[in-house]
Amino acid sequence: MIKVKQVAHVCIFASDLEATRSFYRNVLGLDTQFNFLRDGKIFGFYLNCGGRSHVEVFQKDGARYSDLNQINHFCLEVENIDAAIAHIRSKGIDVTAKKHACDDTFQAWIRDPNDVKIELFEYTGKSAQFTGGDRIADW
Repeated sequence: MIKVKQVAHVCIFASDLEATRSFYRNVLGLDTQFNFLRDGKIFGFYLNCGGRSHVEVFQKDGARYSDLNQINHFCLEVENIDAAIAHIRSKGIDVTAKKHACDDTFQAWIRDPNDVKIELFEYTGKSAQFTGGDRIADW
C-alpha cells in the first residue's frame, strides 16, 4: 500500500520564464530553490513553497493551452489572506475579493503571467479539511 505524504510539486509551463520567476518571487514571495540547465542555459526552475512543496516551471515556447492540457489551478495556503490580498494589489496584480467558501476556508484568486489560476487559501478552525463532513458546493 502506498502512503502519500503531501503534494511534492505542481508543474507549469511559462511563455516568459523570467517574467514568471519575477511574478512568483515579487508577488507571492516564492524563492528559487534551483534552476534546470540545458546547454548552459536556464530552461526551468523549482520554486520553494515551504517545507517540501514546490512549483516546477519550464519554458514552453509557442505553446497554447486548453482546459484539457493544463493545470486547472493550484492552491497556496497563506497565513493571513487579507494581508496577502493587500500585498498582491500593491504589486498591481488583479486579485478577487476574499470569499468565505463552503468548506469554511477563506479564498481569493489570481493568475500568473501564463494565465495559470492560483487559489490563495486561509484555513479556519471550522475548515472541512480538518473537521471533515460533507459540504454543499456553492459554485
